[in-house]
Amino acid sequence: MPRRRYPRLLEQFLESEAKGGLVLFLAALLAFILANTPAATVYFGLREVLVGVRFGEFSLEKPLLLWVNDLLMAFFFLLVGLELKRELVSGELKNPRRAGLALAGAVGGMILPAFLYLAINPSLPEARGWGVPMATDIAFALGVLALVPRVPLGLKLFLTALAIVDDLGAVLVIALFYTGGLESLPLILAVLILGFALLLNRLGVWHLWPYMLLGLLLWYFVLQSGLHATLAGVLLALAVPLRRARAFQGATSAQDPEELEGELEGLEEQVEEAQSPLHRLEHTLHPWVAFGVLPVFAFFNAGVALQGLGFGSVAWGISLGLLLGKPLGIFFASWLALRLGLGALPEGVNLKSIVGVGFLAGIGFTMALFIAGLAFEGGMLDQAKVGVLSASLVAGLVGVLLVRASLDRSEA
Repeated sequence: MPRRRYPRLLEQFLESEAKGGLVLFLAALLAFILANTPAATVYFGLREVLVGVRFGEFSLEKPLLLWVNDLLMAFFFLLVGLELKRELVSGELKNPRRAGLALAGAVGGMILPAFLYLAINPSLPEARGWGVPMATDIAFALGVLALVPRVPLGLKLFLTALAIVDDLGAVLVIALFYTGGLESLPLILAVLILGFALLLNRLGVWHLWPYMLLGLLLWYFVLQSGLHATLAGVLLALAVPLRRARAFQGATSAQDPEELEGELEGLEEQVEEAQSPLHRLEHTLHPWVAFGVLPVFAFFNAGVALQGLGFGSVAWGISLGLLLGKPLGIFFASWLALRLGLGALPEGVNLKSIVGVGFLAGIGFTMALFIAGLAFEGGMLDQAKVGVLSASLVAGLVGVLLVRASLDRSEA
């Protein structure tokens, strides 16, 4: 793919994330309204509807909520894995100094919220929620940042890289700390399937359908192994090839309009073929995840009935983690990385902008709700949802104001 196409593709990515954040917000708002109206019985009943799959002797039956959280969200985690692999190999995280700043900020923005949460909830079962305030919702954060005019591209890239590293941290936390007892046989089969997918990569298999078929099997055996099924998406992303299937040879010297049109169509086909399987899959998944998977997840998970619900220690721990831990952790870790020469500020970005981005990273929403569902159930889960939703709303408002103020001062 020609180098000049990268900025255009990047802008398309950021624009789709911003619009996806708006749809995500509307889905969450609808769920919240339904959960607090006479329609609540229908809403909560819908989540518990049993849905099953049968093939002869094989059967798999789950409530609709779990199909959404276990299967649909696997596509979200697949997209996260693809983005992370691309950024590490050929994107912002490939540049050591830019990667250093994003990495430091993300680590600081994960550690401090967890410590703040545990300071308020030091004992079990409340302490299980320490991973909830560590998360950042990239779609929501970029969507809110899009509300600020004249935002430098460097600031958007920093937030994107920060959120992707943050997502990797969340995946590791889920795999290591929110996993039940492991079943050895399904785990061995999952490893063998992943190994076969990696072998296809080494053999130069560029078609996507073998990877997706293996991904479905991988998802099932990861589910049966005791690991959370969504981790299969991240593992599958490791096997999808990032190398191009063929080099781009495009050039045209046609003068006649009809001949030129024919050659341009041929060039478009070459561009499509020159894209790596990873880029093609990522490009295909983005709209489905942004406008389908995440809004459906938000609709099924954001609904919480406020009647009789108190703002307890779980909600306080999550709120303070997202509202204070995130911005303070990101700012001080970024400042330290700059002082030690481990990172560099993107063009047009200053430390005041980093503070604003730190608050935007406090919009935990999707990943925070996901981890909350793994950590809690019942009343504690409702408290966690209230903490996530309220903190995300305040963090977004404060982040917009601070970013806008920092840009106004820079222009002045």
